[in-house]
Amino acid sequence: MTNAGTTNSGTASSGTAGADTTRPGTIWDDVIGQTDTVRHLRAAADRGAVHAYLFAGPAGSTKLQAARAFAARLMTGGEDAEGRDASLILRGEHPDVREVRRVGASIDVEQVKAIIHEASLTPSEGTSKVMILDEFHLLTPNGVGRLLKIIEEPPDSVTFLILADFVPHDLITISSRCARVDFRAIGADTIAAQLVAEGVAPASAMGAARAAHGDLERARVLSTDPALAERRSAFAEAPHVLDGTGAVAMRTAAHLLGLIDAASEPLTARHAAEVAELDERIKAHGERGSGKKQLEDRHKRELRRYRTDELRSGLAALAATYRDTAVNSNVHSTTDIAGCAEAVKSIHRAMETLDRNPNEKLLVESLLWSLPDAQGVSPAK
Repeated sequence: MTNAGTTNSGTASSGTAGADTTRPGTIWDDVIGQTDTVRHLRAAADRGAVHAYLFAGPAGSTKLQAARAFAARLMTGGEDAEGRDASLILRGEHPDVREVRRVGASIDVEQVKAIIHEASLTPSEGTSKVMILDEFHLLTPNGVGRLLKIIEEPPDSVTFLILADFVPHDLITISSRCARVDFRAIGADTIAAQLVAEGVAPASAMGAARAAHGDLERARVLSTDPALAERRSAFAEAPHVLDGTGAVAMRTAAHLLGLIDAASEPLTARHAAEVAELDERIKAHGERGSGKKQLEDRHKRELRRYRTDELRSGLAALAATYRDTAVNSNVHSTTDIAGCAEAVKSIHRAMETLDRNPNEKLLVESLLWSLPDAQGVSPAK
């Protein structure tokens, strides 16, 4: 049975470079750059699982892959990835390892009710089950109280693995009831090595790794994006284009956002491939329980996150131009140092609003119009 917001569809990442085990074909192969965390999870499994864990760390740090691997260890008692149960768990398809993702902008009370109902059901195949709750930094305050009760007093058969990019104030109470497992952003060298192992050219791999800011999934998309350097250069050169007029600001904003539109094409292509693969499974087995709606919702979330990350990266390059210009100026320069400093502050304020899903066009146009003109400002190198 698949509840609203619950899906058993998914594909584990490929590749083993940077994996935290020397033996190929283990459940941990897709957990990248988290050696200490994997060691901790292995020790936790050896001691015996507690009722709830909180996996906390930035997006793209392979938290989900680690949750699947840990679930496989708990459910099978071993680390071989090839067995039937482990293989299903690592693909997100095991009937007793339920994965819950948000269906809207946040995880609301209705989804929490579905989680509670799912937790109350007996396992389908064995005597225990695991519930992986993803993106729970987006849990609404109204959902916290309901979820807290089931976390504090779960059925004996259930282990909760709660994934969050960070722990907001509203999640602190739930966090205190869980064994916390921390994940870190993956280093650029580790990401680049993983991409090379997956067939990406070394130069492209390193460029994508640096632009991904520790997010492996974003790096995978960027590695197929030949226009990455063009976008970074366009944002960095924007201060040299601006002249203080609204017309130029709007024209520049349209150009930059157009580059981001084009940048999303590799992700859109990957989504199309996933839909085609699901359609084949539906033809063979029927649509019921296929997770089609959940796949569509995931694609919307991933596209929104990708665009937000892309815009954040571009704004960082924009800020770097003003910052580096101010730092590299001298007493005889005509550079407006105070104006550069204020521009950097304005850009960072704009970056902070991205988490609230603003209108991108209005945000970028307003920001660029507010920035100082090009007098004395040169692109950052």
